[in-house]
Amino acid sequence: MSALCLGLAAALALAIPAARAADCPGNPNALGTSRTLVIDPTEHTKIGTMQYRETLPLKDHEVVLTFDDGPLPPHSTQVFQTLQSECVKATFFIIGRMAKQFPDGVRRLYEAGHTIGTHSENHPLSFNHMPIERAQQEINDGIQHTVAALGDPAKVSPFFRIPGLLRAEGVEDYLASRGIQTWSADFPADDWRPISSAQVLNLALTRLEAKGKGVLLLHDIQGRTAAMLPTLLHELKARGYRIVHVVAATPDQPKTPTEPRDWLLHPDAPQAMTARWPAIPHFVFAGSAQMPAPDIVDMRYIDDPVIFHGREHIYRPGRFAADTVPVPPAPAWPRQPALAALAATDLPAPDATLFRMPRMPGAEVRMARRSPAQRAIPVSTATGGARPAPAGTAAKPIAYRNDSQALRQMSGSAPVTTVGLQRGPIVLH
Repeated sequence: MSALCLGLAAALALAIPAARAADCPGNPNALGTSRTLVIDPTEHTKIGTMQYRETLPLKDHEVVLTFDDGPLPPHSTQVFQTLQSECVKATFFIIGRMAKQFPDGVRRLYEAGHTIGTHSENHPLSFNHMPIERAQQEINDGIQHTVAALGDPAKVSPFFRIPGLLRAEGVEDYLASRGIQTWSADFPADDWRPISSAQVLNLALTRLEAKGKGVLLLHDIQGRTAAMLPTLLHELKARGYRIVHVVAATPDQPKTPTEPRDWLLHPDAPQAMTARWPAIPHFVFAGSAQMPAPDIVDMRYIDDPVIFHGREHIYRPGRFAADTVPVPPAPAWPRQPALAALAATDLPAPDATLFRMPRMPGAEVRMARRSPAQRAIPVSTATGGARPAPAGTAAKPIAYRNDSQALRQMSGSAPVTTVGLQRGPIVLH
C-alpha cells in the first residue's frame, strides 16, 4: 500500500509541471514553472557557488532565472513579455533609482508573480572597499525606493545581490543582521559584455550543461539578453530543464523541507567543495633528538664539481672564519691567457731612443710662395711635378713650425694641383 502511495505521489509530482505548462494562456507548449521553492533567508545567509560554498537546494536539471539592474524600458519590458508568454517565474534584483524612475515596471513584475529583490540604490562597483556606512546607505536607499514603488514592505523579498558581485564581509554581515540573504549565482552568461546574443545564449547553455543545475545570472536591461531569451527558454525545455521559482518563507508559507547537503551544488563530488588556501601539513617525526647546529668555522667548500648554467664548477676546500665571507671562485669565462711558458724567453723592452726623430741643427725648412705667374707654369712629368723657378723671380719662403710638419709636406701625401694654392719648391737654408 505504501509503495502504491509513493508511486501515486511521484506521478502527481510529474503531472503538475505539465499541467502548469499546458495551462499557459496562448502557449500550450510553454516551458512553465515546475515548482516553488520556499526558503528561510536567515538559515542560509549566502548562496551561489560563484563565491560561496552553498547554493539553492535544487535538484538535477533545475534552473533559477535571475535578472539584475532593472527596470529599464524597452529591454526590461521585452524580457517581461517573454517570461509571460512562457509562464516562467523569475527573481528580479531592482536598482533603487530605477524603481524610483519606473515604478510601473516594478509593480508589473510583482503583479505577474515574480520575486522582487534589491540591488542597491545606484549600483556602485565599489562595495568591496567602500566605507561600511556608505554601503549601508546604498542598501537601505535601494530597498526604500523599491518599497515605495510597490507600496508595501512585505512585497519586497529579503534577497540582495551585491553590484558586480564585489563582496565584502562587512556588507554580508550587515545584510545577515537585517535578515537579508546575499545572492551570488552559480554561473553567468556574460551578457553585460559587448558580445552578440548568440554568444550570450551559448555561454548560458554550455555553463548550465557543465553544472547540471543552478542559479543563472542575467540582466534584463541588456538588448542582447532580451533578444536571446525566447531561444534560451525553448532550449531549456528541449533539453529537459525545469524552472524553479524562489520565494521567502512567511508565517503563512513555511519553508520547503531540505537537508544540509541539499544546499551543496554536487554534494557527492569532491570538486563540490570550494577552493581554500591549503593548510600547513602536520609532519610526524620519528624521534625528538635534534642535531647540533653546524659551526661556521668548520664549513668548507665542496670538492665535487657543480653544474651551473651548463658549466662545471669545482670548489676547492677552504676554511673561513666566522667573521669573514668566502670569496667565490674565479669565473670560468673569460679565460686568462697562459703566459707562464713565455717567462724564460721574454725579450727586453726596446730603447726609447729608437722612436725619437733626430733634429737637424742649423737647418730650417722653408717653402717658397709662388706668384700667380709661377702657378700658371705647367707641371713637368719628367721631373716628378717640380717646376723650375723663372729667371729674375725671388722665391718667398714659408717657415714650418717643426720637422714633422716639413716631412709630411715632403712625403708627397698632399696632391699637386694646377689651380688655386699649390706647393712650391722646398728650399733648405
